[in-house]
Amino acid sequence: MAGSTFGKLFRVTTWGESHGKGIGVVVDGCPAGLPLCEEDIQIFLDRRKPGQSKFTTPRKESDTVEILSGVFEGKTTGTPISMVVWNENQKSKDYSEIASYYRPGHADYPFDEKYGFRDYRGGGRSSGRETIGRVAAGAIAIKLLKQMGISFLTYSESIGPVKISKEHFDVAEIQNNKLYMPDAVAAAKASAYLEKLLEEKNSSGGIIYCEVNGLPVGLGEPVFDKIDANLAKAMFSIGSVKGFEIGDGFGVATATGLENNDSFVMAGASRKPIKTSNHSGGTLGGMTDGAPLTMRVAIKPTPSIAAPQHTVNKSGEDINIEIHGRHDPIIVPRAVVVVETMAAITVLDALLENMSSRIDRIVEFYK
Repeated sequence: MAGSTFGKLFRVTTWGESHGKGIGVVVDGCPAGLPLCEEDIQIFLDRRKPGQSKFTTPRKESDTVEILSGVFEGKTTGTPISMVVWNENQKSKDYSEIASYYRPGHADYPFDEKYGFRDYRGGGRSSGRETIGRVAAGAIAIKLLKQMGISFLTYSESIGPVKISKEHFDVAEIQNNKLYMPDAVAAAKASAYLEKLLEEKNSSGGIIYCEVNGLPVGLGEPVFDKIDANLAKAMFSIGSVKGFEIGDGFGVATATGLENNDSFVMAGASRKPIKTSNHSGGTLGGMTDGAPLTMRVAIKPTPSIAAPQHTVNKSGEDINIEIHGRHDPIIVPRAVVVVETMAAITVLDALLENMSSRIDRIVEFYK
């Protein structure tokens, strides 16, 4: 299977299946000398692991990471960093029935047509557990970026019809509720909404907001490797993502040029240009412009629901099904850290590539 590697210089390759022995990742291109231990990775994995609330799958997994290579005496060596999380609580028998039919909203049918075979135990490579490798790799990227003063703000902006408000916005609140919403009032409303859906054996989607601060000007390439394009690929590679926008996104379609353009002024002791607004979301011409890089990611409702649904089986018969097993009624809260870490991987890769963009800086570095 191709397509399991992301990035050019900071290269991430994930492996493993939902109900296999484990899930893992190999990170190639991490510079030597970065202080790194398993606790640095575990903090991020704990944000996406199952069983955190009634709104996540009850599958009990500690998601404990082991670093197998690339770290010696507490620092990265510059060699590939291999990490693994062992699966501890597989219940493959829960999925034996679905081997004979195609679940609505899942990758079952394309898998069968493409490969003539599929791992039906929880979706195999299409399972949300594949994101463990991304989060572990992204934790490394975030730690490296932090040394350069680059930080992230990521949260659930909306869950179903419930949206956060400016009046109740509080960054500290993100860690106070299991929905990762920076609005206690909205979080309470969203919880009530999800409770209702649970009773109906239904599910919900939502929108994740991610902001990257402290980026230098000029990350990204002006044509095919625009920072916007690479971020879009990163986000759409996450299972259940159905929409992505930078800055005002689809809102620009109804704006005028005067409304959408971000004016520049000279500011600061260095007298460098800065924007007075940020409709563009921190990019111009596919390159970062020094303003916060802002993006939104739309997550679809969890397709595995216990309510009756209509589908077909492998014999070509129309059937009605009720999907059993352990599933999230909403993916959004656990996907917040996945969006953040994929943004970090993309940004770090762009930073490393940008180091060779000017001859004067290359000469200065090697003098």
